[in-house]
Amino acid sequence: MRKKLAGTALLWLGLSMACAQAADPNLGRNLAATCANCHGTDGNSAGGIPGLAGMSKAKMLGLINEFRSGAKPATIMHQLSKGYTDSQLDLIADYFASRTPVGGAK
Repeated sequence: MRKKLAGTALLWLGLSMACAQAADPNLGRNLAATCANCHGTDGNSAGGIPGLAGMSKAKMLGLINEFRSGAKPATIMHQLSKGYTDSQLDLIADYFASRTPVGGAK
């Protein structure tokens, strides 16, 4: 009985967390804020690291999957990319795709 109750509680917790993520219109922006350390504010890099602003969602998710699998060499991205769920990465990619690169379109 305890296992059944614990399983039900975990299911409800998971569902409520998923609803909370879907309900927050700023979640993609908030998750993407962690990328600013290297890729610049709103994905506009100031230097040698590629900018993300305006990059298509498909291209960004492809690159992230290459980092996750180890197919693309990296210093830190292979670790960072594994710290997000697929749905969180979708939100981050949507956010950066909607940003305007400094100097115009990509």
